[in-house]
Amino acid sequence: MGIVERIKEIEAEMARTQKNKATEYHLGQLKAKIAKLRTQLLEPPKGSSGAGEGFEVTKFGHGRVALIGFPSVGKSTLLTMLTGTHSEAASYEFTTLTCIPGIIHYNDTKIQLLDLPGIIEGASEGKGRGRQVIAVSKSADIVLMVLDASKSEGHRQILTKELEAVGLRLNKKPPQIYFKKKKTGGISFNSTLKLTHVDEKLCYQILHEYKIHNAEVLFREDATVDDLIDVIEGNRKYMKCVYVYNKIDVVGIDDVDRLARQPNSVVISCNMKLNLDRLLAKMWEEMGLVRVYTKPQGQQPDFTDPVVLSTDRGGCTVEDFCNHIHRSLVKDVKYVLVWGTSARHYPQHCGLSQMLEDEDVVQIVKKKEKDDGGGRGRFKSHTNAPDRISDRVKKAPLKT
Repeated sequence: MGIVERIKEIEAEMARTQKNKATEYHLGQLKAKIAKLRTQLLEPPKGSSGAGEGFEVTKFGHGRVALIGFPSVGKSTLLTMLTGTHSEAASYEFTTLTCIPGIIHYNDTKIQLLDLPGIIEGASEGKGRGRQVIAVSKSADIVLMVLDASKSEGHRQILTKELEAVGLRLNKKPPQIYFKKKKTGGISFNSTLKLTHVDEKLCYQILHEYKIHNAEVLFREDATVDDLIDVIEGNRKYMKCVYVYNKIDVVGIDDVDRLARQPNSVVISCNMKLNLDRLLAKMWEEMGLVRVYTKPQGQQPDFTDPVVLSTDRGGCTVEDFCNHIHRSLVKDVKYVLVWGTSARHYPQHCGLSQMLEDEDVVQIVKKKEKDDGGGRGRFKSHTNAPDRISDRVKKAPLKT
């Protein structure tokens, strides 16, 4: 029996099992088994080099956004309108067969937008080109899930389920669970609050399913069994996702209003060019990019070429800003002067731990080199002569 068949068999057993207090331990073990099998499904087959057929797309710009959706929902048209890059669009499905990149120039930054082939139900199991699409999506900073406003809401649930099956968690934060494997000492189970979903016995059973018999587990929140399995697996990626409902020009105003009021959702129409500016603003807001302008000493700030920082890509402190310019700059910094919303007064003297915000202006003041000699001017006593007489170079004798 293959891995896919075993996953379907366990899912059928979970569907048959009644959910109550007596069966929660059995269901927890079944969830752990499915998570292990899905991890094995994503691994390359034994004996291979590990490199498979994928999309060769080099990272470019200050951020990367991936377009995910079913075939014929308007991903290629959206890429063409936002970036100007031509991506073939037609009235039949699977027009796009590879990854097509484009560049969005927005707020003095360059954002890479990827048009990916449409994925279908069962993509996490390898149907279509689902695995390659999902692999590229994991390398993006945020995901734009493009949906057809005239279709049913089930499409959004199917896509979310397919992405979660391969370890992508959309609009979720990592669970506050501390987990560390140990060599000896057994399993140590603790929590800082009352747990309603997981107890010590269930935690032991899940760890034994992974053949872990020595570990330290600490719950800092009332997490579920799925959260515990995610922490044990350790290969989950938590990403922000914006749900983009296209083709709102073919549905009623009541449906448009209902879709627009859903969290993390934007309604657009590529055909009539409606609400595209709101989509760009929402994308910028979710990416959390921070533009920092440099100011040379005694000169005006340079507002043409900002240094773009991000919490997901390194951080937004003054130290990250210095490392972005040059790695050796941090050890030479005495202090920095900051103008902007992160400063309490203008200018503010800050250290390396200061958090920068969008459109701040930063001036770096370096440490002065110390003088080795004592005194200044005519009182300077420094000399290049050696300290000891024996170290002096003897002059060659005069020729006679």
